[in-house]
Amino acid sequence: MKFTCNRASLVQAAASAARATASRSPVPALEGLLIEAASGGELTISGYDLKTGIVAQTEAEVAEAGAVVLNARLFGDIIRRLPGEDVTVTVGASNNTNIVSGVSSFDIVGSPAEDYPSLPSAEGQTTIEIDGKVLRDIISQTIFAVADNDARPVLTGALIETEGKSVTIVAHDRFRLALRREELLEETEITSFIVPGTALAEAERIASSTDSAVEIVVGEKHVIFKLDGTLLISRRLEGEFLNYRASIPQSHKYALNASRRELTDAVERVSLIISDKAKSPVRCTFGDHTLELLSASAFGTARDECAISGDGEKLEIGFNNRYLLDALKAAPADDLTLCLSGPEKPCIVVPAAADDDSFLYMVLPVRLSSNEANREG
Repeated sequence: MKFTCNRASLVQAAASAARATASRSPVPALEGLLIEAASGGELTISGYDLKTGIVAQTEAEVAEAGAVVLNARLFGDIIRRLPGEDVTVTVGASNNTNIVSGVSSFDIVGSPAEDYPSLPSAEGQTTIEIDGKVLRDIISQTIFAVADNDARPVLTGALIETEGKSVTIVAHDRFRLALRREELLEETEITSFIVPGTALAEAERIASSTDSAVEIVVGEKHVIFKLDGTLLISRRLEGEFLNYRASIPQSHKYALNASRRELTDAVERVSLIISDKAKSPVRCTFGDHTLELLSASAFGTARDECAISGDGEKLEIGFNNRYLLDALKAAPADDLTLCLSGPEKPCIVVPAAADDDSFLYMVLPVRLSSNEANREG
């Protein structure tokens, strides 16, 4: 195999694929990149750790078609530091590989492509088309609520549901819930599947470089995201997702409007004295057109206010400051409605516009102790 490729394009493709390689594996090939040069001038670089795969494509001048597996870390380090604009890679006998750019030359040991596991396919199943920016937004505005532990593995992913031209993505770690709903580019059949949070983070990162359409192919056991010459392949998480519809209160006693920016700023200010070690809650008192926020920790106390519309009749609720901030920062609207019912009931954050159902965030309360009340009082 022999090909010549633009160095910047090669670095970008290799870096993308390398994110799916295994850092340590009893199968050495999984720590490597499968590099394939086709006679038509297409260079394909694949990384796969048996859970997630990334396939990146770029153009190359191919003198001799072929394939080789090279250590991802070593190959990436070499091509990033090469001095020339172009790189020539030649694979000889026993997969020994020569890499040349400018006055620099490296000879490294490769492995046969036959040692590399076959990447799964999801062709022939449900296909979803979505705008790249929309995909990026709905992932970034929900992924924070994906569970970060394996107590319930299915919650380490997000549920994606489609019907007609509507797509809904839901993440729920049992302490908060994030829901975003948007339109697809084309109508599709009703489907429901769970994608691991790690794969969604990669999809968000890849989609950040394009605003073109993304095609999502949903197979029986895998999901493939196709965009701009890159494929992201992920296994589907198996199991029953939480019944999120049943967990969202259908009625509430108070509906109070607030500016997202002003409320976020107030919560951030009272969070300054809250340490990561001592998870002190933020005490929120919803009064007549005023929300009072208080926090206390070993560092001291903080007090702030935010204007709201409506009267919460002095309802007091405690919240984990980070969970509340995550929801407020993710909400894609300037004006929000906080739906409340009691000190032990969740807070529902929705758009203030009555005809907008594009997002919903739910944050469960934290019980306020009498000691906290004494310190804050």
